[in-house]
Amino acid sequence: MTRIVVTGDTHIRRWDQAHPALRDAVAAADIAVHCGDWVHLDAVEGFRAAARRAVVVHGNSDPPELRRAIPYREILEVDGVRIGVTHPAWGGPEFPPEQLLPDFPASAYGRLDAICYGHIHEPLNETVNGMRFINPGQGYPSFMVPGTYALIEVERGRLRSEIIEFAPAR
Repeated sequence: MTRIVVTGDTHIRRWDQAHPALRDAVAAADIAVHCGDWVHLDAVEGFRAAARRAVVVHGNSDPPELRRAIPYREILEVDGVRIGVTHPAWGGPEFPPEQLLPDFPASAYGRLDAICYGHIHEPLNETVNGMRFINPGQGYPSFMVPGTYALIEVERGRLRSEIIEFAPAR
């Protein structure tokens, strides 16, 4: 079984500023995914160093030099399961996640089983028309919003996902 930790919207300058429980989860995972909004390239480099394998994209809050250094979207393939990763710069908690599908046209990216995305700071783990949409939520606890990440387990071509609260709201 492959364990994938998905986070995003950490909004930190350095990876050592991330919550210790999130850093531990990333270090323990087989693959760590970050769905954008880092704020500084030092955080990206620290995340990559902490992870066994890292998949990263940039977000709308990231400065131009970071956007040039890492992509807007990525595809992760594990045991026949294909996962798109992005950080749309539009939409809010009410937007239907299937609006992300045009970012991953089958003609360019092939069939996907799931899309992980950031931006809305609201955890989501649901299947719509056979596509799993996963938003890990907010990568830090804040006033009335807990810190969360998504845990994806892939085994024999099957995906299971859940949202994990790693720190309560303050």
